[in-house]
Formats: sequence, C-alpha cells, structure tokens
Amino acid sequence: MPDGDTPRPSGDAAIAAADERAGTTRDRNLLDVAPLPIPADTANLRLGPELHPACLGLLPMVGVWRGTGTYGNETRTSDDPVADFGQQISVSHDGRPFLRFESVSWDLRRADGPMAGAREVGWFRPQDDGSVELLLAHAEGRIEVFYGRSRSVSSWALTTDGVWRTPTAVPVIGATRLYGITPDGRLAYVEERAHTDAELAPHASALLERLVG
Repeated sequence: MPDGDTPRPSGDAAIAAADERAGTTRDRNLLDVAPLPIPADTANLRLGPELHPACLGLLPMVGVWRGTGTYGNETRTSDDPVADFGQQISVSHDGRPFLRFESVSWDLRRADGPMAGAREVGWFRPQDDGSVELLLAHAEGRIEVFYGRSRSVSSWALTTDGVWRTPTAVPVIGATRLYGITPDGRLAYVEERAHTDAELAPHASALLERLVG
C-alpha cells in the first residue's frame, strides 16, 4: 500500500458500522420525525397559517379528499379490463401564494388485493391576471405544466402547455383537467389525455369525499 493511503474498511466492517449507526433510527418512520422549524402545511382552513389572498380563488379545493374513480380510453390491449381505482387527493398550503397538491391512487380490481397506482405531486400557482398554473410531477416519469382559469367560484379548467417525459414513461403528449366542487360538497374531476399521434380522449374521472377541512 502506498505511503499515506488510508486502509479501506472491509465490507463486513462497513455493514456493522452502518448497523451501529442505525441504533437510534431503525424503529422510527415518517411520523416520528420532529417538525421542521417553519410553518407546517395545513389542509384545514380553520387551523394553521392564514390562506394567502392570492389563493382565495382556489379556497374550496383545500382539504383531503378520498373516493373512487374509473379509467376510460386509456392505452391498453383489448384483453385488459377497465380498472376502477381508489384515490386520495390532498390540497394544502403553508401561507404562501401557492397550494401543494398530492394524489395517490390504487387499483381496486386486482384479485390479490389493492395495489399502488399513480402518484402525483405538484403545486397550484395562482397568478395576478386570474389564471392558474399547475405544475405536476408523475412517478411514472412525466412532468406537466397546466394553465387554466376558474369557470365558476367552485370549478377550474386547465390544459397542458408543456409535457416532459423520460424514455420509459407512458407516451402522453397533452392533457386537460376539470376540477369542481359538487352541490353536495364533494370534489369531482375529469381528465382527458392525448397519447402519441392521438387526439384527446377520456382518461379518468373520480368523485371524492372530504376527509379534512
């Protein structure tokens, strides 16, 4: 060994050292982490920081919503069943001029039980001219930028202006989304997607009950 070189620990020694360091963390998980020294996000307008005035036009969406939906006209073989899904959408804020959006869905028609489906995370960004930007990152390898406006005090229509995807992502080249609060207080939405060389077609729709807010 050349002079000045530090000997590297063996693989067994490195594993043992990592195991020792994990002595105080191995039994902890996300809910055990201490809060950050900044305002926590809230999905309840009665608790936490005040909603930023710029977000007042999106106020009805703030909350945690859960329910079911259906797929339609998705790219699949003729042998694939149309899958119904469960979904939870969380819309929260920290007092700044944007809303955090997170969606988790799961397949309800698998014989072996629910399986995780799509994951999305992003931000609603209201603008001074009354328009709304929605930036979404999809776990399946796609980033979308939507622009839109409110259609009423409780509905919002958005269309993609840009879509970026990895080589392994589902070939989506455009999409539209319409969100709205129903007269009985539920969150409903309809999404259309355009796949490569295809016109916009129905992709998914859901009706979600409010759990928080």
